[in-house]
Amino acid sequence: MTTTDVSTLAATLRAVLGDHQVITDRQELRTYECDGLAQYRVVPALVALPRTAAECAATVRACVDAGVPFVARGSGTGLSGGALPHADGVLIVTSQMRAIREIAPADERAVVEPGVINLHVSRAAAPYGYHYAPDPSSQQVCSIGGNVAENSGGAHCLKYGFTTNHVTGLEVVTPDGDLVRLGGRAPDAPGYDLLGAFVGSEGTLGITTEVTVRLTRSPESVRTLLAGFAGTDQAGAATSAIIAAGVVPAAIEMMDALAIEAAEAAVRCGYPAGAGAVLIVELDGPAAEVDAQFADVERLCRDNGATEIRVAADDAERALIWKGRKSAFAAVGRISPDYIVQDGVIPRTALPEVLRRIAEISARHGVRVANVFHAGDGNLHPLVLFDDAVPGQAERAEEVSAAILDICVAQGGSITGEHGVGMDKVSFMPRMYTDDDLDTMQLLRCAFDPRGLANPGKVFPTPRLCGEVPGRRRGVHPVQEAGLAEMF
Repeated sequence: MTTTDVSTLAATLRAVLGDHQVITDRQELRTYECDGLAQYRVVPALVALPRTAAECAATVRACVDAGVPFVARGSGTGLSGGALPHADGVLIVTSQMRAIREIAPADERAVVEPGVINLHVSRAAAPYGYHYAPDPSSQQVCSIGGNVAENSGGAHCLKYGFTTNHVTGLEVVTPDGDLVRLGGRAPDAPGYDLLGAFVGSEGTLGITTEVTVRLTRSPESVRTLLAGFAGTDQAGAATSAIIAAGVVPAAIEMMDALAIEAAEAAVRCGYPAGAGAVLIVELDGPAAEVDAQFADVERLCRDNGATEIRVAADDAERALIWKGRKSAFAAVGRISPDYIVQDGVIPRTALPEVLRRIAEISARHGVRVANVFHAGDGNLHPLVLFDDAVPGQAERAEEVSAAILDICVAQGGSITGEHGVGMDKVSFMPRMYTDDDLDTMQLLRCAFDPRGLANPGKVFPTPRLCGEVPGRRRGVHPVQEAGLAEMF
């Protein structure tokens, strides 16, 4: 957009939102230039801060009338560049839409606005004996709208499932600027699963303005143990043995020696000294069931080489055990000036082999990799460490990161488990999907967004114009020619 175009659109939006809800100052705009993946930075043309669904819809309609792309953003904690702004577009920030409209324990539902912080839902439901189960590590700061966009997971998703399993209804602003409802309070609605399509669509199908979520009854008993192992092979074997025994813990988390080192430096969590890996295993449910299964878990950990087992005696000790794991991503900053947070999925039984291959790749490239992940469902989070000030290190780190994703795909896994594709992994989509697969997905996107204005350039490596015949394009795509996309 030209300066005149920005000024015209800003004036239109100020008339709808108010002067203080539209940002055009260059220095203030830089606050929003990236999400949690700081490698990608783009300053938006302007930022809009709607406070209501009607204001959000009016903002989208103004963008449509001007032919200007728009990107939705919540708390900005995403790790795939999904909320990366468009240089010639509007960033629509929903952080001021943060009302918890209803807690309905009788229906086991809560109705919230998209800017509500994840953990705040559980706090509001706690007096009624309920909580909101999906718990990303960033749950103290991430917002529900962003969780819906990315289909966020967390440590306890092994037992309870991801965001998509806990959303029953949405109010959304379509890319045309209309307010529509998908689903509701009922467990499932007849017809095509548009709700399921929208959750995890990363802002490419519209913007969430209200979310109806399931509330989960808080368990009678919760027991947590920390087990130290000589290495990840033994910890991986213990994980498989626990699941094979028919025990489904609320969570099984693993950290390797480098991740433990970082956590100790950051939060002094007191994990077993000298351990090559630790497992955090948490069981919850009826007290009798938890006690019986806990004995099995302890035995299986010892049978598979646990060198030390600690059982949390109270909530304070449980919180300390989790503190190291929950702080792991940020803690790596204590041992490395720069790092890439990767996110891939493999079959649980492939953990030992894949971790060995990651170690081999790390040694071959001279790049350290700290592993911290959801061992129970095979969702890896390798942290690739480097120093951007050293020539060549960033490039080697990118090579290691890419090689790890190739391993995941080769094992029948996925290039992402919960962080999404966003901007970071668009080039990896063809490694996992065929051209026909990608064309089919884009037909759905075009059905929602025929103008291609909603979060353009994300998820798909080469966006296809709506109405264009599916198949491999011959020649230069107009979007590529305009410098908005790259052919891989």
